[in-house]
Amino acid sequence: MIFVTGGTGLLGSQLLYDLALSNTPIRAIYRSEERLGRVRRFFLYRNPQNGIALYEKIEWIKGDILDIANLLEQMEGCQKVYHCAGLVSFHPDDYSKLFKINREGTANIVNACLEKNIHKLCHVSSTAAIGGDSKELITEKTKWKNGAISSGYSLSKNAAEREVWRGIEEGLNAVIINPCVIFGPGSWEESSLAIFSTVEKGLSHYPPGSNATVDVRNVSSCMISLMESDISAQRFLCTGSNQTFKELTTEISVQLRIKPPQKEAARWQVIIVRLLLSFVKGIAGKRSNITKETVKNLFSDKAYDPTKIKQAISIEFIPLKEQVSDAISGRLN
Repeated sequence: MIFVTGGTGLLGSQLLYDLALSNTPIRAIYRSEERLGRVRRFFLYRNPQNGIALYEKIEWIKGDILDIANLLEQMEGCQKVYHCAGLVSFHPDDYSKLFKINREGTANIVNACLEKNIHKLCHVSSTAAIGGDSKELITEKTKWKNGAISSGYSLSKNAAEREVWRGIEEGLNAVIINPCVIFGPGSWEESSLAIFSTVEKGLSHYPPGSNATVDVRNVSSCMISLMESDISAQRFLCTGSNQTFKELTTEISVQLRIKPPQKEAARWQVIIVRLLLSFVKGIAGKRSNITKETVKNLFSDKAYDPTKIKQAISIEFIPLKEQVSDAISGRLN
């Protein structure tokens, strides 16, 4: 039996779909009935003929990674655990919540795995947990730097990863995967796909920074391959392509058949937009999606080296053009 957390998210949906193609029993926890409907639509997008049959192979149980007693009960009879659940937010108001869900939730998973003698755990971390600065090609060995560009999210994911390393020291068989921004079928209102909605509305300027993206199919495939291997006690960057935000916004615009942004945004322009949105949304009782941490990320240059995972397993990363195409054709909101 395989146990999966975060199965209603983008990565979790793809992972469950791939796992359902085998005959291994799967148990997944969820918190919202609405989210289950989105997973069903994901399966149908991937497989119009047999998507529902594959979806119904999953044993869904309502649960919460913050409830350790509940986790222990739900993991009964399971041999492998994929921990995909987590909170992604760059809003300062969510700082405590990020650590509650990402660090404490992961600690609960690790402790439950140790208690239940789980054969192997795959923990989904993030490139944000590795750190590094814009002057170097970031690898798994890059030392953590708690500097000016560290966000509450990156700090919480780093803390979560440390819980897994603690579990490994206590005898847990585990691997860690560190994906970058993940593209795939899903709602454009959610974190990693929000850029598609932003570009669709029209952009005159692009941010000067750069980052990496990866196709959700690649991430899921890497996770399954690592779990089926003898590899243990290692972390792996999972990055499909490094590109500038200009290249990224241009590719999305071209595929949406709209005019790409033509000018590079200055920092002061983005800051003014952030302040204006914060003011307007504050009056309306809403939160702005553009925070100080978001601005820092838009102006930073980061590139990641996927050599280690390429050498460990057989993987060919999907290029940016196909990543964008799948996210556009698979829009689920």
